[in-house]
Amino acid sequence: MAGLRIGIDFGLTNTDVVLVHKGKLLQHWVLPHAGPASEALVHKALAAGKQEISELEAIATTGGLHRTLPDEIEGVPLYKAGEAEAVGRGGLALAGLEEALVVSAGTGTAMIAAWGKKTQHLTGSAVGGGTLLGLAKLLIGTSHPLEIAHLAARGDPAGVDSTLQDAIGGGIGHLPPSATAVNFGKVGSLPGPPKREDIAAGLVVMVGQVIGVVALGAAKAAGLREVVVVGHLPDLEPIRKAILAVWEFYQVEPKPLIPQEAGAATALGAVLVTADRG
Repeated sequence: MAGLRIGIDFGLTNTDVVLVHKGKLLQHWVLPHAGPASEALVHKALAAGKQEISELEAIATTGGLHRTLPDEIEGVPLYKAGEAEAVGRGGLALAGLEEALVVSAGTGTAMIAAWGKKTQHLTGSAVGGGTLLGLAKLLIGTSHPLEIAHLAARGDPAGVDSTLQDAIGGGIGHLPPSATAVNFGKVGSLPGPPKREDIAAGLVVMVGQVIGVVALGAAKAAGLREVVVVGHLPDLEPIRKAILAVWEFYQVEPKPLIPQEAGAATALGAVLVTADRG
């Protein structure tokens, strides 16, 4: 099919692959823990989606070590896109916006200001999905994302966090009494170990709050009203709730957009960026 392109984002945790026809996302699939970019992994990614390389107009790549790949594979051009530009373009496309702060919440967190085809890496945070999985492994004995999310959904972050009610006896400004004053601040004074569910809930809230607060400040600094959150971390419902709660606490509108297929954003963006080259 003329105009058929594959986009591949080689992430630290997942390799995301998209099939795109003339800028439209047709299919998205994921290879977990696939490793850094290689020609063999490109073939594996195509096979996982049942795609023949001979049917492609081009392959677009971004993410870990993608610049070490050849310029073509079996006669099909292989283009390389900068990750920040791919995040920005893909986030805008999925959200249907002309400009926004695009937050890539994956293993770590990157924040890209995007205005149409113009993008700028603003800031980021080392706190992300990798933080959640690593701390969960240490504290509750699991690094499985769905298990963490399930535990968090049944837990109460107030079982481990000090709230404003605990700290000052009530809310302050826009923040309600239930807002977090100190992440895990209550643990040192508990008579025994906290419940696994409460620890999971506390971890989710901490990671979500860090991402949300940094994003809120970055959007304001860039003069951008809209925020789009992409990547695989918002696949977890408790994380989505924790991020959105930051906007609710500070009474900021509009709330962030978390598009469907948020994990496909960077791979899609790689296709859009490189389509301008041929």
